[in-house]
Amino acid sequence: MNTYPYSRNAFGASTQPRRSDTLENLADYALDLQFSSLPEETINSVRNCVLDCVGAALAGADSEGARASRIATPNAFGTGGQSSVWFSGTKAPASGAIFANSTAASILDLDDGHRAATGHPGAAVIPSCLALAEETGCSWEELVTCIVLGYEIAVRVAAGRDFGQLDTMSTGKWCNYGVAAAIGRMRGLSRDQLVQAMAVSGVHGPNQSAAGYSKVMGNHAKEGIAWSSLTGCISVSLAQAGFTGPTDILDHPSYFDRAAILRGLGRSYAIDGVYFKPYSCCRWAHAAIDGLTDILEGEGLKREAVESIEVHTFERALKLNNDFDPLTLEGAQYSVPFVLAVAAVQGRDALLPLTIKSLHDPETTAFARRVELLVDETINAQFPSTTGARVIIKTSTGQHQREVMHPLGDPANPMSREKLLAKFQAATRAVNADRVLEAIGDFDAGNYVPLIEALADENVCKSNELAKR
Repeated sequence: MNTYPYSRNAFGASTQPRRSDTLENLADYALDLQFSSLPEETINSVRNCVLDCVGAALAGADSEGARASRIATPNAFGTGGQSSVWFSGTKAPASGAIFANSTAASILDLDDGHRAATGHPGAAVIPSCLALAEETGCSWEELVTCIVLGYEIAVRVAAGRDFGQLDTMSTGKWCNYGVAAAIGRMRGLSRDQLVQAMAVSGVHGPNQSAAGYSKVMGNHAKEGIAWSSLTGCISVSLAQAGFTGPTDILDHPSYFDRAAILRGLGRSYAIDGVYFKPYSCCRWAHAAIDGLTDILEGEGLKREAVESIEVHTFERALKLNNDFDPLTLEGAQYSVPFVLAVAAVQGRDALLPLTIKSLHDPETTAFARRVELLVDETINAQFPSTTGARVIIKTSTGQHQREVMHPLGDPANPMSREKLLAKFQAATRAVNADRVLEAIGDFDAGNYVPLIEALADENVCKSNELAKR
């Protein structure tokens, strides 16, 4: 089983769970957690995650996948709800808003992640909690608390799996648990109803197996984050109506390590351990990007001098599509050689965010063909607790090498609040983001309403040029 960070010794001696079933313990935690018990560090983590998620969504708002989700929402979910479909000026039932908003937040692969889960809790939990806050009118303190518990439960369930047996690392296989728990609390479910909601969500969540075996990674379905979040929301409604699921779903050792899921519950907070992404591509490429750019920029090496590049990394990274000339933006996000080439030829700014303008550039694709991916057994043994890489650049006069085990944004190599704000401004430079950034300040001060209103405005995702007309 995986051993990071919810392993047997991660929190010292284990505490005795109050109930026998895992979901019952998680439901107790979800209902008992109080805002007054949250450290200021954790509340600041929520502020940073909200800033990051909103920036990722705004940057991705005009992408094909996000636009398609907004267009489909009225037909699929109706228009009679209370939750805003971001960037559209319309409202929908919470389920529809969650689907559309989670799609925008995850479409550019710019959203936060957690090494223990090998995936992205923020793009699921934050849009879901904001949609329900708008529906229920809960306090800012309750919203923050539900975001914390959503991350906690989602990450713990994900970390309780045997990663070696998984056909895919897709976030959609586990984020629904956290969404169901957070939404269930916000809607006032009883403990037993909350257990059922998580159980139903666990069964109904997308299996995502195709994400593991398909060679067509350049598609909008990606990791299934939006659909899994939708499943979590609908499962809460089903549980409220008396629908039941297999409440022992997490108690079978061939599928989940129950002890790992529950160990230390309530003694720390998963949201404090997220990583943030300075580049809008798969996290598995970030260490290589940092290593490559450190050599090129730090040693003043011109890209024209590069004859070949070896990237020694973990085995899973070699299972990405890794196309030299990807056909779609999503395909580019899952190509280590291509994003390295973009960083070298077009500059790191072209990865914040990566756009279709970077595709099919002859010089970029030519550089990508010089990249060879290799498995390093030492680095591979440390996956998923780290996603490191050793980059070796060969030139006619010799070679240059860098090893990066903690790419920028990892807890061991964190992005400060100032860097996160700079990321937001860079990622949203093409749109009219001023109102949203101002509303982030209101959120930080304890008022989420201006942020919801700003995100609902269809004008915020228009280009700066259009906004000025």
